[in-house]
Amino acid sequence: MAAASIRQARAARSSPGQDPEDPEVVAGFFHGLADPTRVRILQFLLDGPKTAGAIVRHVGRYQASVSSHLTCLRFCGFVEARRDGRNVRYELIDMRVRRLLDMGERYLEDNAERIMACKVIAPSEP
Repeated sequence: MAAASIRQARAARSSPGQDPEDPEVVAGFFHGLADPTRVRILQFLLDGPKTAGAIVRHVGRYQASVSSHLTCLRFCGFVEARRDGRNVRYELIDMRVRRLLDMGERYLEDNAERIMACKVIAPSEP
């Protein structure tokens, strides 16, 4: 099957505005990974489901802040929430997240200096 036909078939399967080859959709996906707190949460969840309280303690941020990040991760499709009695447990939906994080770390082994020097995405200096 030709590359154009494959792209058309994928686009037909996805909902309008959700074409996985659309740069806006791809950028939205990576936006979920674009915050250190969200990455820290994902790394913590690699070992298995955790309660919201455990995530708050691990991240060391206010509950409201962690809740906001968890909401983003849920809407982006990285994690899901499951009620467990009085607690809510969060877990990764797809273990490919582990591979994404590993790949990012390997990429940074060679490119961290360039990323940190980038005027667009590097953290601002105090």
